[in-house]
Amino acid sequence: MSGFKTLIYEKKGSIASVTLNRPRVLNIYNIQMRDDLYEVLRAIKDDSEVRVAIFKGAGEKAFCAGADLSEFLTAPSPIVARQIRFERDVWDLFLSIPQPLIAAVHGFVLGSGIEIALCCDIRIASEDVRFGLPEVGLGIIPAAGGTQTLPRVIGRGKALEMLLTNRWLTGEEAFQCGLVNRIVPKNKLLEAAEEMARKIASYNPIAVRNAKQAVVKGLDLPLKEGLELEKRLSSELKLGLSPELVMEESEK
Repeated sequence: MSGFKTLIYEKKGSIASVTLNRPRVLNIYNIQMRDDLYEVLRAIKDDSEVRVAIFKGAGEKAFCAGADLSEFLTAPSPIVARQIRFERDVWDLFLSIPQPLIAAVHGFVLGSGIEIALCCDIRIASEDVRFGLPEVGLGIIPAAGGTQTLPRVIGRGKALEMLLTNRWLTGEEAFQCGLVNRIVPKNKLLEAAEEMARKIASYNPIAVRNAKQAVVKGLDLPLKEGLELEKRLSSELKLGLSPELVMEESEK
């Protein structure tokens, strides 16, 4: 799968990798990247061969330094904008991916960059990483889930501090508050992500998907319902059903 203007998509065996590829402008997220990412995410979701995917950024300076506000703040009419979002809802698609997603982040991870990382399940960062959500200082708020995903990961107080004061976190601070799982030297970042991906890919793919579903869906449920979901996923796994069928049953 090739031909994207803003991304590089590769698949080696059961591991997919997506590289944000606008290094000259710090991989900022623009409308073309939105459209490219939408196609790539659909491909990953529908590809039964893919067991895990890695997201990374090209160049030395940034994973993604935010959104291209010159494009996103000059939207067409509200009706057209809503229709485009409905048809190209990258963020909802991101959160619906059944396979585990690993973000390998370095340098600037700002705005849409941190939101992409938060849509992933595991985050590995290099020592030079800097996380921030500068939107309020620009007179806007995050519009790709940051106000919802960030507090779920690092807690309400720390999330509000970042959102309301434009406080950036270093790698060590991000590790301490649980925003990232590991901090590694920059020259070891991709190696660490690939090692983790290989380990995940070596396990039963249905068990891996069910475990992810149990955690992700369960966090939005009361404990009792979450335990019921876990039991159902475990039982259905033994019967050899796919996680999609399991979730269909759980939603009835």
